Amino acid sequence: MLGAIAGDIIGSAHEFGLTKTKDFPLFGPECGFTDDTVMTVAIAQAILTDGDYRRAALDFGRRYPGRGYGGSFRQWLASPDPRPYGSYGNGAAMRASPVGFAFSSVDEVLREAGRSAAFSHDHPEGVKGAQAAALAALLARTKRDKALVKAEIASRFGYDLDRTVDAIRPAYRHVESCQETVPEAIISFLDSSSYEDAVRNAVSLGGDADTLACIAGGIAEAFYGPVPPEILAEVRRCLAPELRDIVERFYRAFRLPF
Repeated sequence: MLGAIAGDIIGSAHEFGLTKTKDFPLFGPECGFTDDTVMTVAIAQAILTDGDYRRAALDFGRRYPGRGYGGSFRQWLASPDPRPYGSYGNGAAMRASPVGFAFSSVDEVLREAGRSAAFSHDHPEGVKGAQAAALAALLARTKRDKALVKAEIASRFGYDLDRTVDAIRPAYRHVESCQETVPEAIISFLDSSSYEDAVRNAVSLGGDADTLACIAGGIAEAFYGPVPPEILAEVRRCLAPELRDIVERFYRAFRLPF
């Protein structure tokens, strides 16, 4: 989960910048946590408490406004009785990494990832995107075999993962659907040599950089191990104390290294 949050913070400076290179400073004054982090922590808090993903998302979204939420999700947050609105946006997948770290079986992860998406993003592609991101994290964490992760995600969800970052980069653009974000984020992980390299791959595509790096970063942490300490120090500096405390409780509760 910290890998996802770090990816969000790193990618935040590049969200609309069309960065097409891996050579960029990881952190700078323009970096900060976005809605990706807020919703990721909301899902973690729900897992730690009552499992009510909808209530946690409402609570955290309303307490941390102005963090880059999409228009439809802003309306959802403002509604007196928010209902699912048929979205297949990548907001379903960006918040799913805690599921891949907290649950230990494929069936549990698929069920909980679906639940974590469907309170707002109930389109089949939105649910699928969340499930793919969470399952990739589970498999990366437990199997530590990129070929297995690739084969399982491709066969189960029908994503084309037979591409490389270099092949995707030239024509890729800013797009916010699960179906055009999740496969590219997973490829950014598959095509990487380290946690940092996965995040740089994701940002370098020149798309929705914070979300691409959030999804790729969560999977990369699961595979490569704890986020490098110099990156973790920047994450802790950027996070609001309440969010930082929840993340630390999550890691302690599930005995995850960080």
